[in-house]
Amino acid sequence: MYSENQGFVFFMSNKFHHGHEKYKNFRLELDGENKGKIVEVLENGSISIPMDFSITKNVSSIFISLIFMLFIFIGVANVYKKNPGIAPKGLQSFIEPLIIFVRDDIAKSAIGEKKYITYMPFLLTVFFFIFINNLFGLIPIFPFGANVTGNISVTLTLAIITFLITTSVGNKNYWGHIFNPPGVPWWLLPLMIFIEIMGIFIKPFVLMIRLFANVTAGHVVVLGFFSLIFIFGNLSVYAGYGVSILSISFTIFMTLLELLVAFIQAYVFTLLSALYFGMATEESH
Repeated sequence: MYSENQGFVFFMSNKFHHGHEKYKNFRLELDGENKGKIVEVLENGSISIPMDFSITKNVSSIFISLIFMLFIFIGVANVYKKNPGIAPKGLQSFIEPLIIFVRDDIAKSAIGEKKYITYMPFLLTVFFFIFINNLFGLIPIFPFGANVTGNISVTLTLAIITFLITTSVGNKNYWGHIFNPPGVPWWLLPLMIFIEIMGIFIKPFVLMIRLFANVTAGHVVVLGFFSLIFIFGNLSVYAGYGVSILSISFTIFMTLLELLVAFIQAYVFTLLSALYFGMATEESH
């Protein structure tokens, strides 16, 4: 926080103890016109609105994942520069198959041999960003455990980037199919053009919802299993202990399943983005 009276003040949000206490004259408003905001209580009892530079757990997790990605890729790239032509080992042997997978099975097949290389930086970035954050979200220990890809603001941002790239690289053949669909009777053109224009915005919207919903669904199921422990525990202590064994067992199974989902969702988002790029740059037959 930054206030005119105290300057910059750094502290963790747990200093508020769920909003019931204040820290260094700062407090979290629970009602009124400033509800949900952090305010500063001055000596005369009046309220001042400080500048809020605080970050959430998701934001901090994104910074951690980006640092992790930079560490991996810069390190691996430097090894390749120093030892060209030598078989990969260590971290290289894990990263290289994934890069080749994105290149050959996603970029080349969806965009084509001639133009795929232009989009590889984005496709690799979005694939590893989603994959790594999905994995980090399964580790229930700080600084991990944040539900980054289950946050619709994050998936919206990724989808908007895909939308901007698709729109900016679209060639005349792409726009021609939208505003003058071939083989369509003239009386049906207005409806088809409307549908095609809507499709431009629906595609990134589907990208956003698919990633958000699939990642969130796994967390909701796990939450349901844990909730059963307390529900049955209220009925009977023995029932609570009995259900806890089943709930924890199913949670472990769901966590293993989430490892697969972490990869699949990264793959699906990257593949659909590549398909949109391929459609936008496809030449006329």
